[in-house]
Amino acid sequence: MERQTPETTPRRTSLRADARRNRERVLEAADAVFSEFGPAASTEEVARRAGVSIGTVFRHFPTKEALIEAVVVGRLTQLTAEAERLADAVDTDAAFLAFFHRWVELSATKHQFAGALAHSGTDVQEIGNTHPDVGRRLHDAVGVLLTRAQRTGGIRRDVGASEVIALMVGASRAHEHVGLDADQRARLLSVTIDGLRRPRSAT
Repeated sequence: MERQTPETTPRRTSLRADARRNRERVLEAADAVFSEFGPAASTEEVARRAGVSIGTVFRHFPTKEALIEAVVVGRLTQLTAEAERLADAVDTDAAFLAFFHRWVELSATKHQFAGALAHSGTDVQEIGNTHPDVGRRLHDAVGVLLTRAQRTGGIRRDVGASEVIALMVGASRAHEHVGLDADQRARLLSVTIDGLRRPRSAT
């Protein structure tokens, strides 16, 4: 075992920092490549964009599916942060609907990530199991937005955060299914949102 000395410790710290930077560069490049070409894009293109070798990509992500999953986890983390930022919005109904739209918009512009994960035996709900902190934080953030919107009467009270997340996933896949038809996408989203609104006759 190598003895820790003032000379070896900085070197190890530098190596760890380099590895972290390489991982971040790979994830950033993968997000861009998969967004542009879809999940079928090659890992070689990811490596080229990141400026690393293909061996470096697979050192951090043993399979392409693992790389796609890591990108999706990053996006879910980003969405969760956005939901948390909306938690104190004055207009609770608008905040909830803005997040719902943002979720679907992100998926619709990112080339069928949910489908790619499902094909590899993974889905968004499963990510919540394999990355419990990500899943729990997302569930809690959505729950806060939902509860606040329900209290002010904008959203029906017989749905929970898990059901809303399922609806967002379903709406995202519906958008992917209809392709680039903006009018059809808008109608589909409107139908979903209408189903979440509290009936006017409700007391």
